[in-house]
Amino acid sequence: MVNKATDAFRRFGKTFGSFSPGQKTVAIFAVLAIVVGGFLFSSWVTKPTYSPLFSNLAAADAAAIVEKLTAENTPYQLAAGGQTIMVPQDKVYDLRLAMSGAGLPAQQDGGYSLLDKQGVTTSEFQQQVTYQRAMEGELAKTVKSIDGVQAAVVHLAMPEKSVFADEEKKPTAAVLVELGPGKKLAPQQVQSIVNLTSSSISGLAPEDVTVADSTGALLSTAGAVGGGAGVADARTQATHEYEDRLAASIQSMLDQVVGPGHSVAKVTSQLDFDQTQTKTEKFTSDPKTKALKESATNETYNGTGGGGAGVLGPDNIQVPAGTAAGNGTYDKKSSATENAVDKVTEVRNAAPGAVVRQSVSVLLDAKTSASLPAGEVQKLVSGAAGINTARGDQVYVSQMPFDGTAATAAQKDLAAAKADEQRAQYMSIGKTAGLGLLVALLVFFAWRQSKKTRRSDVSYAELERLDDTELAELEGFRARELAAANRTALEGGARGPADPDPSAHKRDEISAMVDRQPDEVAQLLRGWLADRRS
Repeated sequence: MVNKATDAFRRFGKTFGSFSPGQKTVAIFAVLAIVVGGFLFSSWVTKPTYSPLFSNLAAADAAAIVEKLTAENTPYQLAAGGQTIMVPQDKVYDLRLAMSGAGLPAQQDGGYSLLDKQGVTTSEFQQQVTYQRAMEGELAKTVKSIDGVQAAVVHLAMPEKSVFADEEKKPTAAVLVELGPGKKLAPQQVQSIVNLTSSSISGLAPEDVTVADSTGALLSTAGAVGGGAGVADARTQATHEYEDRLAASIQSMLDQVVGPGHSVAKVTSQLDFDQTQTKTEKFTSDPKTKALKESATNETYNGTGGGGAGVLGPDNIQVPAGTAAGNGTYDKKSSATENAVDKVTEVRNAAPGAVVRQSVSVLLDAKTSASLPAGEVQKLVSGAAGINTARGDQVYVSQMPFDGTAATAAQKDLAAAKADEQRAQYMSIGKTAGLGLLVALLVFFAWRQSKKTRRSDVSYAELERLDDTELAELEGFRARELAAANRTALEGGARGPADPDPSAHKRDEISAMVDRQPDEVAQLLRGWLADRRS
């Protein structure tokens, strides 16, 4: 076994020693590439895949779990600012069971698990407080599940119910959220937190929920006049979105008329975000419909009467009355009709966001729009923006020469940046092409050297196959050629300087041909020898 290994190693050394320098370089690089690639592949294959063991952990629980994992020599990774612990995927369930058996995580955020610890002797006050803490913990878990929120704390103010109170107080809530690095809650997310909190507590109105972040910024204020900071931000954002959308529509139309970069459109609007409710009642009756109830009264009186008895005068002395007498007539008629009446009640809730007033300003480049009538442009803008003069909307169109210095400089900078990018791209392509060419040359030289070596081996093999007689004849032929060459050289030396020996030049050509084409020369020699024998 040892001899076989030694022979194999000796053959490998002999083969490697027969390589040309280019072949040796290529072989060494290939071996190194295989070794490095195998190492990287084995490292990637043997690297374990990590999965979350626990998430949203408190600091104390995370420290306790990490200490236990370290004591058991279990690899782990921390994520989400230390609130999530990652372990190898094949050990997740075993470690969860082990940690649960050890009472970890011990500190919970509360929730409904607090209700499991109540006993028979728990007082009503303790039950109320525990229920409030459970609701706060559950709401905090719900808020933390929103994207961008790392931690959340919910505080509830739930007044005690009493049958003796004339007016029952409403509950309120405060939510504090801690956002992730670089995260910011959108107004829709803040409104979602408000709605989730108000919908979870009976009697809690959305306007009684306050939301703030860890920096102290108010996202939604409870009971504030006008809606608070969060609502104000939402209204401002809605106004800006409406203005930008309308300005973009007008700008696209102007670009078709005067060309891109030769006009500017700005919109300023005032939106009504008040929620209004209108209730209207209408009463109608059909005269063709028969009355529900009718009644009539008729009173008539006829008769004579004597003079009056007189009246009391000053000091209660009766003044004598006249003795005149006359006839009296009395007639009274009345009627009542009760008809069927239709009643229509209409209640309308006006959605916020109606346009109260808006103004549009358009600035045109005088260099390109001098021939355009300003009145026509104003009509186009008014139609595109939906201008209503009854509510005070206005449109202003002006023509002024634009300053193109900044645009020209920007174009030059852009052209220079593109040129630099192309130059860098060409340099990268050149480097890649040069490297590829160098590799191709190395491979070509190695292939050429191996071919030359292979040809030499073939030619030498052809020469080795010559028998002793052929070799003797070849040696005699070579000796005669050398003797003739020496004799010619001596004769030329006796005669003095002369032209170069043509036989020496031929010998040089034959030697060069043998170096270039050894196998063909060997075959030619074999043919000559065969002819001489015959």
